[in-house]
Amino acid sequence: MTSSRNREARVAAETGPADGGRGAPRTLAEELRTRPDDALATLLRARPDLLSPVPNDLTQLATRAGTRASVVRAVERLDRFALQTAEALAVAPDPCPYETLRDLMTGTGDQPGPDDPSRTGGEPAGAASPPDGLRARIAEELPRAVATLRGQALVWGGDDRLRLVRTARELLTPSPGAPSPTGLGPTVQEATAGTSPGLLQELLATAGLPPTHDPVTAVAALAGLFGDRARMAALLAGAPEGALAVLAKLVWGPPYGEVSVAAPSPPVAWLLERGLLLPSGPRNVVLPREVALHLRGGRAHRAPEPLPPPLPPAAEHRPQAVDSTAAGQAFTALDTVEELMGQWETAAPQVLRAGGLSVRDLKRTAAALDATEQTAAFWIELAYAAGLLASDGETDERYAPTPAYDDWLRLAPEERWAGLVSAWLAATRTAGLIGGRDAKGRTLAALGPELDRSPAPEVRRRLLTLLATLPSGASADAGGLLARLRWERPPHRGAAPAVPAPSSPSGAGSVPGSASSASSASSGDDLRSRLARWTLAEAELLGVTGRGALSSHGRALLGLPSEGPAPARAGEQPTTPAETATATANAARLLAPLLPEPLDHVLLQADLTAVAPGPLERPLAETLGVLAEVESKGGATVYRFTPASVRRALDAGRAADDLHTFLTAHSRTPVPQPLAYLIDDVARKHGHLRIGAASAYVRCDDEALLVEILADRRSAGLRLRRLAPTVLASQAPPDALLDGLRAMGYAPAAESAEGDVLITRAEAQRTPPRTAPAPVPDGPPRPDDTLLGAAVRAIRAGDLAATAPHKPVPAAAGTASGRLPRTTSADTLATMQAAALTGSAVWIGYVNADGAASQRVIAPVRVEGGFVTAYDHTADEVRTYPLHRITGVAELADEAG
Repeated sequence: MTSSRNREARVAAETGPADGGRGAPRTLAEELRTRPDDALATLLRARPDLLSPVPNDLTQLATRAGTRASVVRAVERLDRFALQTAEALAVAPDPCPYETLRDLMTGTGDQPGPDDPSRTGGEPAGAASPPDGLRARIAEELPRAVATLRGQALVWGGDDRLRLVRTARELLTPSPGAPSPTGLGPTVQEATAGTSPGLLQELLATAGLPPTHDPVTAVAALAGLFGDRARMAALLAGAPEGALAVLAKLVWGPPYGEVSVAAPSPPVAWLLERGLLLPSGPRNVVLPREVALHLRGGRAHRAPEPLPPPLPPAAEHRPQAVDSTAAGQAFTALDTVEELMGQWETAAPQVLRAGGLSVRDLKRTAAALDATEQTAAFWIELAYAAGLLASDGETDERYAPTPAYDDWLRLAPEERWAGLVSAWLAATRTAGLIGGRDAKGRTLAALGPELDRSPAPEVRRRLLTLLATLPSGASADAGGLLARLRWERPPHRGAAPAVPAPSSPSGAGSVPGSASSASSASSGDDLRSRLARWTLAEAELLGVTGRGALSSHGRALLGLPSEGPAPARAGEQPTTPAETATATANAARLLAPLLPEPLDHVLLQADLTAVAPGPLERPLAETLGVLAEVESKGGATVYRFTPASVRRALDAGRAADDLHTFLTAHSRTPVPQPLAYLIDDVARKHGHLRIGAASAYVRCDDEALLVEILADRRSAGLRLRRLAPTVLASQAPPDALLDGLRAMGYAPAAESAEGDVLITRAEAQRTPPRTAPAPVPDGPPRPDDTLLGAAVRAIRAGDLAATAPHKPVPAAAGTASGRLPRTTSADTLATMQAAALTGSAVWIGYVNADGAASQRVIAPVRVEGGFVTAYDHTADEVRTYPLHRITGVAELADEAG
């Protein structure tokens, strides 16, 4: 599958870039000049931060590619094997031949001798080389890894002189403060820095080496001994009991152990006397890198991973069953968002002073949605990301639906779903963080700040793409998906070793913190793993997946074919807005026939309930939502009619006859007698009592009813008094009086100052127009081909201007050697006029209106009026320059362009 690609990468890795016969490049900038335009475009595509702004020339590009921030960003985006290759280069000689690097990755092939730590019965040191099959895979994939590092300007040089850029070497080289995942320690030279010459000579003598004249040659002799497998095997053959066990505990890292250097145990003392362990403090020793590599069989990594973990199907379902399940969940998602918006448009929750939703309001919303608080937080954040809700910006700030919600409601169901899923796929706000703590220990609230995580969109898209690589209807194990993601983008392991070191026997020393750091590294609780787990749950809630498998409309959402496994790297690259819109429309088109058709009827039952066997048309659902209470949801929705719900419909302005007509028209079964009686009974009482504002009064034509209310002890809190036979006055406000009488079992109605019944409906609150929150990008956007082509041309032209040879100029006019001289205005004008007459090109320094200085190669065409019109080789176009902004000019030795 990858053999042809690896053969091409192997050629590039072993031969290095073409240098046109000019000799090996001495710097990264020189090598970049030998690369073709497509290689530069590949570099800029992989590291878009190098384009902000476009470098003036290749020297500036190389300098920018070596800055710490850019290198850290590039290293964090390497796959595991490319990162392991870079880590091996960081502990290899600089420069490193390709064969040396290959031996560090595969091992030298020598088997452990009888006295090797792997034969001592303790923890095996693992000096034996990997199986031949694994070594072959490492050797086959290594050219690809080197080509990846070279393509991202992290490695340069030919096959005989591979160099890791200095910043990357500093980042990956082991140090006491930042151990390497290789588990290797410092070299002998680094570990003996500051050691007295006398002690070095003692180490040589004890190890059986002849004395030297200076510390440099002493260290070199000791390192040579440790790098010679035959002499090392002979030296270790005389080790006392327990010495090899000490080495076995440090060989795979961490290389530091805790032991008293002043009074070590006999095994440790024997090792210290021969330099196999070196002091790194009063109570610490370190295993030199050369010794560790010998014990490991020359391998930098204990477990190289040249290939990504396989992703076998965990379960297989019929694609139709997956699509049906996903469609049902998609419909539930739409219904849940509508229910959420319906709750908040009449009971808008307040915005916390620090921003976000209070825990109390989140719990209330979760109870209303019949969901967990974490799931309710997801729906809230989804609606916010889609621009359907926002804060109203008032003094008493509250969250409420936006006008965009009304537009969203008017769309077809599949289009509403597509809008929600598109917002989710691109959102950087992460609902899974809600309820956790920020860096200052504060609780993260729904709709609050600090919820943006830039990698979220890339993780969601990549995870769905991995599901798309499986056969249609197949689901994957979550552990396998996380393992693949961690291989493609390894989590940052600051000081965690690759494998935890075991506890040491008495006298052998210990490694503090190794177990805890290893457990944190292997727990898989890094940000990307958490994002992946949340993505799996959220995709199921939204109906992008069904039964753990990617649906056909989910594949279309990624721009992939609706059937069959997708290519391994398809669908993961960011798309243009036009491509995203096309993919979203295709997903909606595939989902549409799977969604249930809205119904125009319900089934009325004798127990004062109505059953909706499916989704209802919007006018029917809205009216039924006022007339009855939702009792349960699921495959069918059950509504229950109560006196309070019927009174609510009457308060909304409907008469009893209207309710009877409505139910008769929309019921497939006859209206049950108990329901008809309930409506008539509530209507008969409704409005018999009238309440207005005095503070408040109660008016009724039935004097006996008013006497009954006055005699009722429950009315004491309303502080009623009789003004007339048919009128009672109250000091309570009208709404409190309404609620109080309704609690007593009466059915009062509010009336206006003119005596008309007031129709009360829930007031739908809306915010002013609001835009959806913009995702926080994970670095600069990936450039398109047009921008890359223009950037490469500009960099090439700028490099030509910066490196073009020019004729010698008088020393008085110039500055430092190799830099553009400053010339007087008269000299500048004379040189420009001469170049325009001869048609030759010149090298100029120019300062634009913003004060930015640059160097350019131009061919003057016309000089007049204080301006020079010339063909600019840097910009590849004709431009006009003010002469007073040209700081200097020099003739080229050979014409450029």
